Amino acid sequence: MNAIVNFLFYSVRAGTPLLLGTTGEIISEKSGSMNLGVEGMMAVGAITGYYLGCKTNSVLVALLVAFLSAALCGLVFAFLTTTLQANQNVTGLAMTTFGVGVYTLIGRSLTQSGEFPAMDSANKLVAFSKDTGIPLLRDIPILGKLLFSYNYFVYLAIIIAVLLWVYIAKTKQGLRLRAVGENPGAADACGVNITLYKYLHAIGGAGICGIGGLYMALVTNGGAWNESWINGFGWISVALVIFASWSPMVAIFGSCFFGIFNALQAWKGNLTDAFPNALGWLSVLPNEFYQMLPFLITALVLIISSVRQKKHSKAPAYVGVNYFREDR
Repeated sequence: MNAIVNFLFYSVRAGTPLLLGTTGEIISEKSGSMNLGVEGMMAVGAITGYYLGCKTNSVLVALLVAFLSAALCGLVFAFLTTTLQANQNVTGLAMTTFGVGVYTLIGRSLTQSGEFPAMDSANKLVAFSKDTGIPLLRDIPILGKLLFSYNYFVYLAIIIAVLLWVYIAKTKQGLRLRAVGENPGAADACGVNITLYKYLHAIGGAGICGIGGLYMALVTNGGAWNESWINGFGWISVALVIFASWSPMVAIFGSCFFGIFNALQAWKGNLTDAFPNALGWLSVLPNEFYQMLPFLITALVLIISSVRQKKHSKAPAYVGVNYFREDR
């Protein structure tokens, strides 16, 4: 039982950056902007937030810098696609290339010069990223471990997802946002500022993705520099949007589901030892299979989702389509 509880616990931890990346992309796509630059925005948020957070020894600075640096990428995306009417798919891919390039350039430069900061016990970022949990509640058997023993990032990600769901589904501004994604011409005729909504939600969604990148820098990689901090999680987040049917609440469960496949490689030995008869086959498979597994599952989810939603797609009708007011 302990082995299963611990595995599920680390699956939630592994899925948290996916939740942040997915919710950020959902809010962008709800406005009709398909930003495929999630990988790049997470990378920019990771390196800038981590570096300046360590330098200032401030969690708030790390979060703000990660959010704002990725939001700046979202601003560039919004300007190119909304104001200049550039192709959204091409622009998103360009943002990924740009963001990963900036991340690699900064990381390599700091490492080669010996100035890349390391996380130590005195750094406040360490305490924020540790699985301290919620006092008293974390001591409850089983449920305490599964629900109340995570680091603050996990709870922040869940709060963001819930608030975004409330915003989209229960507020007047959320209704207007959905109208912009579903039928911008009709929304424009009703007096909704299409350009403003697209800009605000592309920028805000990008900033949330940046916080997901910071999570991977601090929690997943522990501040140890390598050139694969994000490791494809941005692309999985884009696919998870479809799996979650563009709902931040469903994304919470979807990210946990995908986290299982990300945690399998590290925990296959523990599961095999705990259940040698039922799960002994896990140790036979090579590590390369587990590295490939999240991306394989992503491809399968895309295929299944596209078949299931072929007739009744829940995607915003105008996602990925630029709005020309003259064509209204």
